[in-house]
Amino acid sequence: MSTHTRLYDSWSDAMAVVDRLRAARISNDDISVISPESEDNDISDGAEATAAGSGIGAVLGGGAGALAGVGLLAIPGLGPIVATGWFVSTLAGLAAGAVAGGVAGGIVDALTSSGLSSEEAEVYAEAIRRGGTMVTVRAEDSQDALVARLLDETPPVNIAERERVYRESGWTGYEPSPNMTSPVDDPTRRPPLI
Repeated sequence: MSTHTRLYDSWSDAMAVVDRLRAARISNDDISVISPESEDNDISDGAEATAAGSGIGAVLGGGAGALAGVGLLAIPGLGPIVATGWFVSTLAGLAAGAVAGGVAGGIVDALTSSGLSSEEAEVYAEAIRRGGTMVTVRAEDSQDALVARLLDETPPVNIAERERVYRESGWTGYEPSPNMTSPVDDPTRRPPLI
């Protein structure tokens, strides 16, 4: 089994990808989405209450509504994020560890545990902090090429290029800080995605 991860600049692009994956019968259990909370992917109290059952799609809209484990988590350095699918348990453990004071690398550790290098994980974490949406899919060997093709039909962010742009603007790496105001907490301070 392999894990495929892609970043999209918009929630709607990510949901188009999720819809294609589901239409191709990729199991909901193998698809995860992570995005900063925003008006586009708003989870109301009603959505959290029904997350264990059905009917979430009407609240979230798009493909993520039918995925398992829709939740709103507060992640240090990122602020509130919407997370769905199998990656939720990783992030929930991260959030619980943060409350207990035991998180070392935070979101970067969670991303590396899903198969990204630490360098890639830092860029993904920064991109999520800046408003991007990450889709992660676990695939059996027989589905590997199909999943990669479906993820790339909506052009994902080129992570190497995004890192270069971030570094040219002075970014030196992802630095979670409990004292830092997340850009998703204060949209007027949100740095540009590019």
